[in-house]
Amino acid sequence: QVQLVESGGGLVQAGGSLRLSCILSGMSISGNTMGWYRQAPGKQRELVATISSGGSTNYADAVKGRFTASRDNAKNTMYLQMDSLKHEDTAVYYCNVVAIVIRNPNTSWGQGTQVTVSS
Repeated sequence: QVQLVESGGGLVQAGGSLRLSCILSGMSISGNTMGWYRQAPGKQRELVATISSGGSTNYADAVKGRFTASRDNAKNTMYLQMDSLKHEDTAVYYCNVVAIVIRNPNTSWGQGTQVTVSS
């Protein structure tokens, strides 16, 4: 059974930084494109960053230039470095295997990690 555990969130002032971590168990992240998602209050979950098995990244326009995704396949872990945080980045952040989410949007998710940016 695939389990995802996100951590690293917290309360930070606008302009600050946080580094999120995601540990996957039950399957290997190697060979899989991984994604960071977020869900703000009253909004749908959205994809903010992807990182391929080879390390290529893509970002939503809202976070481009401020967020950096990375991965450590040996540790089955991925990261999201978030800099120059804005109030609108406030959300619960989740990670998942992109292909799984596409195949089944109702797939299970981890508990997420809350990021709150004070303005």
